Amino acid sequence: MPNQRALISVSDKTGLRDFAKALQSAGTELVASGGTAAQLAEAGLPVTPVEALTGYPELLDGRVKTLHPAVHGGILARRTQDHLAELEEHGLVPIDLVIVNLYPFQQTVAGDDVSLAEAVEQIDIGGVALLRAAAKNFESVTVVCDPGDYGEVAQAVSDGGVEAEARQALALKAFRHTAAYDAAISNYLARNQGEGRRKAQEAPKLPAQIRLDLERVQVMRYGENPHQEGALYRFHDASPAFEQLHGREMSYNNWLDLDGSWQAAQDFDEPTVAIIKHSNPCGLASAESLDAAYDSALASDPVSAFGSIISVNQILDRATAEKMAKLFVEIVAAPDYEEEALELLQRRKNLRILRANSRESHPLSIRTVHGGALVQELDRSQDDLDPANWKVVTQERPDASQLADLAFAWRVCRHVKSNAIVYVQDRATVGVGAGQMSRVDSVMLAGHKAGERARGAVMASDAFFPFPDGIEAAAEHGIAAVVQPGGSIRDEEVIAACDRLGLVMALTGARHFRH
Repeated sequence: MPNQRALISVSDKTGLRDFAKALQSAGTELVASGGTAAQLAEAGLPVTPVEALTGYPELLDGRVKTLHPAVHGGILARRTQDHLAELEEHGLVPIDLVIVNLYPFQQTVAGDDVSLAEAVEQIDIGGVALLRAAAKNFESVTVVCDPGDYGEVAQAVSDGGVEAEARQALALKAFRHTAAYDAAISNYLARNQGEGRRKAQEAPKLPAQIRLDLERVQVMRYGENPHQEGALYRFHDASPAFEQLHGREMSYNNWLDLDGSWQAAQDFDEPTVAIIKHSNPCGLASAESLDAAYDSALASDPVSAFGSIISVNQILDRATAEKMAKLFVEIVAAPDYEEEALELLQRRKNLRILRANSRESHPLSIRTVHGGALVQELDRSQDDLDPANWKVVTQERPDASQLADLAFAWRVCRHVKSNAIVYVQDRATVGVGAGQMSRVDSVMLAGHKAGERARGAVMASDAFFPFPDGIEAAAEHGIAAVVQPGGSIRDEEVIAACDRLGLVMALTGARHFRH
């Protein structure tokens, strides 16, 4: 049988009029609350206000509209003889279709300078109750929480009714929707407990509980290896971070490398290019123009750059695209593209070209471990990035050029896997040592990559040198200045080695492990 009566109460009114017209044309009686009823009436549709069912007007500035037996009884009643008789006894009728979407809580708290009181007013009560009631009774009731489902539901109603399997699927969607909504509220209140106000850009405190609601958006051919299954998930209701404009489907390893590449490039203000291979930068450079930055980044390690992932932090121009097109690259990612640059890159059939929808990333890093998960804030420290906050501990002092390169190297260092060593010359990496079990091995690896370009270059280390051997090895390669956190019990020995070798050394007081 076609649905007899539909209850509509929506905050997002996208597509509402056309949907309601389709339902009404199929013989469905429309019941609606507040602003929804007003909009349907403006469209010339016959609509029954909710208060005509309940006998009560909206109360408490609209906080109470649908919380009434006339509404919930009609939704929750089974279509059995006993339940229908009980409804009739009390002058109530069944409600067969419930169309509800909720107050925009997530969108509200994502804004800057949102007060706790403003956020609380966007916590929907009646809408959640309607969705859960209708979803519970999916055997008899169709629940719709997503305007994207309006077309299919309208067609099904027109064709004689929504099938049982579709009602159950819509119920599952509604329960997931309310679960994500409640998780967003609980996470927000946990972050803001005792504060009343928090700016969106401030790092959140880690709450006692984190409720994750992830939705699968891509099933991949496999995970890291062909014998492992893999898929991409994103946070529920979050917009896609990237739009793929061209090329083959992204793989599990593609997404991992892209994340490292993108985060590294966006950490700099000047035109910057980050070339990533196996989650580590093999070349990273800043310059006055993007194509100049690309030249310097590629020169860092042109062999490893073959088959790499490249991200930039500026609109990708034709000059840079022409240079990229000469190299085999797996992925290019940018905030946007000049039209000619995009056309040029699209000539490479298999090149994956991505455009970022936002430069913002989720503020927390979440990694599963045996028995649970590790959660931390992203490494976004700022104070230690400013050379004014460093302590120069050697007899030799850095000149302006060295200080600029040391600052650049120190920022790059936090995007390299530990033990991380970065050699830099003219705001470009010339050698990178990553992921070695010994810090001195990372120094030697970076020196091997740099070759003669290490002469007069600077070096950054993500953690302290436990012995002078790393400094001595760097000096053999020609390094002239070093930046590192300090904090070793042998700091004095390391500083003495720098003085003996005529090197500059600055201590930042902060560490940047990346495991």
